[in-house]
Amino acid sequence: MNNPKMGIAPLALFSLCTVLVVDTLTASASIGVSALGWWALILVIFVLPYGLITSELSAAYPGEGGIYDWVKRAFGSRWAIRTTWLYWINVGLWMPAVYILFAGTFTELFAPNLPLTIQIIMCIALTWITVWVCNVSIDIGVWVTNFCALLKVLIIAVLGIGGFVYAAKHGVANDFSIQEMLPSFDSGVAFLPALVFNLMGFELVATMTKEMKDVKQMPKVVFLAMGVTALLYIIGTLGILLALPVKEVGLVAGIVDTLKVLFGTDAWGQFMTDALGVMTLLTFIGNMVSWTMGSSRAASESARDGELPKVLGKTSNKHNTPVGANVFTGLVSTLVIIIYAFFASSNDELFWSMFAFSSCVFLVPYLLMFPAYLKLRLTDGDQPRPFKVPGSILVQKIMTVICFLIILQAVVLFIFPDVLSGKVDWSYTLPILSGVLITVAIGEILLKRATMHKHESVNTGDLA
Repeated sequence: MNNPKMGIAPLALFSLCTVLVVDTLTASASIGVSALGWWALILVIFVLPYGLITSELSAAYPGEGGIYDWVKRAFGSRWAIRTTWLYWINVGLWMPAVYILFAGTFTELFAPNLPLTIQIIMCIALTWITVWVCNVSIDIGVWVTNFCALLKVLIIAVLGIGGFVYAAKHGVANDFSIQEMLPSFDSGVAFLPALVFNLMGFELVATMTKEMKDVKQMPKVVFLAMGVTALLYIIGTLGILLALPVKEVGLVAGIVDTLKVLFGTDAWGQFMTDALGVMTLLTFIGNMVSWTMGSSRAASESARDGELPKVLGKTSNKHNTPVGANVFTGLVSTLVIIIYAFFASSNDELFWSMFAFSSCVFLVPYLLMFPAYLKLRLTDGDQPRPFKVPGSILVQKIMTVICFLIILQAVVLFIFPDVLSGKVDWSYTLPILSGVLITVAIGEILLKRATMHKHESVNTGDLA
């Protein structure tokens, strides 16, 4: 069955839903008013080159593999296997954090005394609902992500406009002087990596190139989604900080707390808080659907090439969806949720630790994607490029280095949030660092297995 080809608008909405994450908006607000200055700086020095690089790679090398294809072309299968493993597995590791946040927000809204056991069951059920949606069809998955993208726009618009209305009536909750808005390394520095994380994922739309009407539209898709995403993040952050003092912004309950301040506690206010709270919960599901769809496609293609376990390459005969990778994403998420149940204290620190761990795993592949872009520019210049980043090779090198260093600092700060002050909280750092190293080690085992498989099945097979 042939699916109708998608144009700019639905693909931009897919990309918007992929990148725009309401669940970590409170993390950016936790930086304080200087978050606005950081947003502006990151948009100029990182988001613009990231968008240009993603557009060129997506248009020049279309296919379902996305970042896996690009790294493979540039550095060979060994690094491609490492990349696609981390890119795929991070979704299974991130999903528990998102659905734990879902359960915490639901509890805050509707059931303050909901037992932890019920919250855990809720998280597991949501995991498998996500897997089912991704298995059923591309059309349903894209419909869910597009619908949730619209909800995200609505929620963040309400936060932003509501923040201005509240400030006009009651005054601003924080100091918005020029000096306070400038980027600074204050107590909120631990949350700076969240700004980078919030803006990653535009390349995921490259896995949908076969569904596009015209791959030449990719730059328009990417920059339309980027422009709207950046604007919404700034509006949402501003709205929260206009209504809530930064010290009262909680990672889990921050959105709900802001809505309660904006709308009050009377019957109408409670209705609006509940309604927007439900919309926020739906966006969590949309996030996981979009990321599972994209990352599983990349993993499935790698598995079909014999570079990840064959079971991950299984596709649905009826829907042509990567059911093998989707199901294993669900299994990983379920396992992590169950482990969480034994250590849960339902606090912001635990959520942040899980989020930081999965985010590190998520960001590491980008340390290869940006160098892959430069390598392909230098070694594969004959490849047709429907879109080409303007500027000399020196400009391309500068962009690559800047993007690489920004990703690297985000990884370091996720693991060592107090490193700039010369301190290391090993009770926080050690579990995250250990988790990242274990995840990387599993990837190396898979790499060794794939290498052996290649040597056994292909006489000329050298993965390097």
